[in-house]
Amino acid sequence: MQIALVIATSLHVLSGVFWAGSSFTLARTGGAGADLLFRPQMGAAAIAVVTGGYLWHLAHDGAFGPSEQVLAAGALCALIAAGVQGAMGGRAIRALRAGKIDETSARSRIATAQRIAAALLAVTAVCMGAARYV
Repeated sequence: MQIALVIATSLHVLSGVFWAGSSFTLARTGGAGADLLFRPQMGAAAIAVVTGGYLWHLAHDGAFGPSEQVLAAGALCALIAAGVQGAMGGRAIRALRAGKIDETSARSRIATAQRIAAALLAVTAVCMGAARYV
């Protein structure tokens, strides 16, 4: 079980860092390059969520005390962030590729999605850091 915990934690941290870091960057740059990062971001989000669930199973199964409540709040924020990025950002990227909207409008929508997701992922990171101490 120890090796599974180490591998799952490593995958969770690495995918989460990429997901949050790329979200912060795209939020700051107004969504420039989001079309190239959309699939890697969503892949990282999926890995972070799956490994997070597995870590919950390994380390918190059956308990729902204050630590688990804080982690659950962070997990909910991460799920909402993925949904916002997938729905708002993905829809804008698809519309841009299909020629249904202009680049300025698409970048505005993508930037908004990335800013919302970045804020939610910041809350997620704070929750993961704080959960041990509540």
